[in-house]
Amino acid sequence: MTWTVAPEHPDSPAARALWRAYYTEVSDRWYLLHEGRRTDPDELEREIAAQSGADLAPPRGLLLVARYGGEPAGSAGIRLSPDGTAAELTRVFLYEGMRGRGGAALLVRAAEEAARDLGARRMILDTRSDLVEARTLYTRLGYAETEPHNDDPYAEHWFARQLV
Repeated sequence: MTWTVAPEHPDSPAARALWRAYYTEVSDRWYLLHEGRRTDPDELEREIAAQSGADLAPPRGLLLVARYGGEPAGSAGIRLSPDGTAAELTRVFLYEGMRGRGGAALLVRAAEEAARDLGARRMILDTRSDLVEARTLYTRLGYAETEPHNDDPYAEHWFARQLV
């Protein structure tokens, strides 16, 4: 089996399914850690619908979908900063059964290349303390923890990496 990574519209069936799986997992992890419960189904549906991914469509963004053996397996998105010098990495996700096969690093590297192609010189991202796997991945790929670059109430760690 081989990996492929290609841009995909955020409204495609594969992208929507990946967004649902991503949001469900990160939301459930937060609620289980902080409140001992999973995400309320109504809240989950509202949040999934409210965040369409339109900011991950060209010309100011891009959504990449990884496929393993031709089947959707993961995603990564980028959105350019207003001045175009930085790109924010977001929605890096692999279905649980696809983890440990090199897909996450492949997605991040593909996102970096796409960001370079869009003119960005730096990649930035934020994550949470409970997403230990993500923080480990970003550190392994050369990202350094930095000062906050946004005021996202769920962000606890901010990273950056020069692209040029």
